[in-house]
Amino acid sequence: MEALKETNFHFPNQKGMYRGKVRDVYFIGDDILVMVASDRISAFDYILPKGITYKGQVLNQLAARFLDATRDIVPNWMLAMPDPNVTIGKKCEPFKVEMVIRGYLSGHAWREYRSGKRMICGVEMPDGMKESDRFPEPIITPATKADEGHDEDISREEIIRQGIVSEEHYVKLEEYTRALYQRGTEIAAAQNLILVDTKYEFGLDSDGQITLIDEIHTPDSSRYFYADGYAERQARGEEQKQLSKEFVRQWLISNGFQGLEGQQMPEMPDSFVETVTERYVELYERIVGGRFVKSDTSKISARVEANIADWLINSQ
Repeated sequence: MEALKETNFHFPNQKGMYRGKVRDVYFIGDDILVMVASDRISAFDYILPKGITYKGQVLNQLAARFLDATRDIVPNWMLAMPDPNVTIGKKCEPFKVEMVIRGYLSGHAWREYRSGKRMICGVEMPDGMKESDRFPEPIITPATKADEGHDEDISREEIIRQGIVSEEHYVKLEEYTRALYQRGTEIAAAQNLILVDTKYEFGLDSDGQITLIDEIHTPDSSRYFYADGYAERQARGEEQKQLSKEFVRQWLISNGFQGLEGQQMPEMPDSFVETVTERYVELYERIVGGRFVKSDTSKISARVEANIADWLINSQ
C-alpha cells in the first residue's frame, strides 16, 4: 500500500498551485480548481511525518457524497470526481469566515465553558450544562479564516462591523448553515450517529452566487457521537464515544506532543499508521452505512495525474 504524501503536477493552462495541510490545489485557467486529497494527516496545526493510506480517498468520497446530498439546499462548487482522491470544481472567491455550528457542548466550546465563560462568539451558553450536553438549539460560532496561524473566534456583529462579510450575505450564510446542519443531522441519525458539530465554508462564484465550497461532514471537519448509549453515558458522566480523528490527537498527547514550543513530534510506528488507516475506513463505513472499496494505490501519484489530465482534456 502506498500513501499519497504530496503531488507536483503540471497541467495545460495551469496558473498556480497551493499546498494545504491535507490538500494540494491546482488552479486551471480562471475558473477551475483541482483539489487532490492527499494522505497527509495533521493535528495541532502540524502535519504528521507519515501518510495514512486511503485517508484521502475516504475524505474525498465522503465530501462528494454529502455535497451531492445537499445540492438542493445551496449550490456547491463540485463539478466532477475523476479519481477517488480528486474533486474538480468551480473556483469561487471565499468568504473569510468559517461557519461553525454546534449542536452539543463539546470540543472548543466545552473548553471555553469549563473555564467559566458563558459567551462564545457573542452567543450565550446556558448555565448548568455538562460536557456533551445538547444545546437547546444549535449555536453558530464563526471563526475568521487565517492565512497563517490559528483561526480566531469572532461574533456575528464583529464580522458585519468590520466588513468581513456584508450583513445581507451573512444572513444567508447563517440560513444555509442551519439548513445544512439539519440535513447532516438527519443523515447521521439514519446511521445511528449524532452530528455534534461541524463547519462550512462558502464563497461567491463568477455570477456572484453564494456557493458551498471545500469538504463537508467529514471526520476531519466534523465531530460525531455514537447514538447508542449516548443518554446513558451522559447520565453516568462518562465520555462519549466519538467518531472523529480525536484518537490521533489523544495518541500524540499521550506521547508528549500538543504542538507546543519545544515539543518533539513522536515517531509513528507502522502499527499505529495501520491502526489509523483502519479507523478511517471504519469512519467511512459507519457514516455511509456501506462498504469502503479500496482503490489501487500501487502507483497512486501516476493514477491521480492521469485521471485529472483525462478529465481536463475531455471537458474542453
